[in-house]
Amino acid sequence: MKTNCILTETDRLILNSYKNLIKGLADYLGPGYELILHNLESYDKSVIAIANGHYTGRKVGSPITDMALNMLKNIEENASGDNITYFTTNKNNKPMKSTTIIIRGEENKIIGLLCINFYLDVPFSKIIDGFTSPPRQSSGTELVNEEFFEDSHELMLHLINNAKEKVMNDASIISTNKNKAIISILYEKGLFNFKDSVQFIADTLNISKNTVYLHLRNLNG
Repeated sequence: MKTNCILTETDRLILNSYKNLIKGLADYLGPGYELILHNLESYDKSVIAIANGHYTGRKVGSPITDMALNMLKNIEENASGDNITYFTTNKNNKPMKSTTIIIRGEENKIIGLLCINFYLDVPFSKIIDGFTSPPRQSSGTELVNEEFFEDSHELMLHLINNAKEKVMNDASIISTNKNKAIISILYEKGLFNFKDSVQFIADTLNISKNTVYLHLRNLNG
């Protein structure tokens, strides 16, 4: 098996981008899962991010495990894909279902591992509670409904209609400024990043593309 790799700056940026994934998955999956991110540049302190590390007593700076090394060797030598799922136990003989996922960097070299361990002895009620309890809201805002759409035109139409309703119900906006206000809202929502959005907005609002561009220039002016 190859020894520790030497990472480029790009490789490190790729690995560091996975740290937020660890946090997000831990929040979503709940307390039954241990998630670990390994940097293969240094086996003796490979763990650079971990969630629910109390199961194994590991923390940032802990070394790679023999099992992770075996999985890495298997993947490298047998070209068995970029992930392996298996059943195992921890040092306290607790049963786990585990997945080791390869992370590749520049020139397709292996630079890290994402390991997910699900502890099979965690009470089912605790697992369900992790999925049904309200998530931690760092901003303190209330939960909102999320809309799902089959294509971008459906999404754009939804946002345009919402903006129209908001503007039309605002008596402080005079009629000659209604379209300008609608376009301002759509601009803030990022709608103009969609392909053909200007034409779609113009058609929906029954105005010309030039009018849309005029309002955009005023917003960027």
